[in-house]
Amino acid sequence: MSYLDILDTIAEQIRETFEAKNAARDVAINQSRTLTQHCANAIRAVHRHEWETAQTRLQAAQQEANALRTLVAGFPDLYHSGYTQDALKEYVEAFATYAMVRGDALPTPDSLHVEAATYLNGLAEAASELRRQILDIIRKGHSDEAERLLEAMDTIYGVLIAFDFHDAITGGLRRRMDSLRGVLERTRGDVTNSLRQQKLQNALAELEARVGLQQAVEAEDLFLNDDDEESSS
Repeated sequence: MSYLDILDTIAEQIRETFEAKNAARDVAINQSRTLTQHCANAIRAVHRHEWETAQTRLQAAQQEANALRTLVAGFPDLYHSGYTQDALKEYVEAFATYAMVRGDALPTPDSLHVEAATYLNGLAEAASELRRQILDIIRKGHSDEAERLLEAMDTIYGVLIAFDFHDAITGGLRRRMDSLRGVLERTRGDVTNSLRQQKLQNALAELEARVGLQQAVEAEDLFLNDDDEESSS
């Protein structure tokens, strides 16, 4: 028996493995797209304060994420591929955005069943997503809620910037931190301007009230003086 006779058997086994992986890859790509869509719809509902819709979308995302992880469990390279981890990053972003806007505790990597780097990148994008919520708030007038969300952005940035590791370990976190820093600076400026405008409006309103009161007092004095003059005559 030739030492090459077993080659056909080896090749067939490899072919079967590749066929199974290729089929799993095709399904995983579609599931990643569906998961990303659920997450985007959940974030959109959060910004609109459509809480029931957001919860429904998050539940759908959770089911899709579980199915995706189960599908690629036997293929570590598919699990760590870009499309899978990008979709799970969006998954983290959706749950984190919901939690921060609602004032709930942040989900943990364990509760979401995601890798550490995926979690950090998703958290960075969730922090950037808060800018839209803050702008919607200050358009209606400055409030403590805008400052609370800005503080959340600042806290997340302060924590994530300390992860000074190579991109191969953090999954490109440095690039997202550069983006978050710019978003944070612009948002801080917007909130500061909103606070100044609110203080100015309050001061003007107080001044108008004082002027109005002074005018009322002067009008009352004039009226009383006219009555005194008529009585004297």
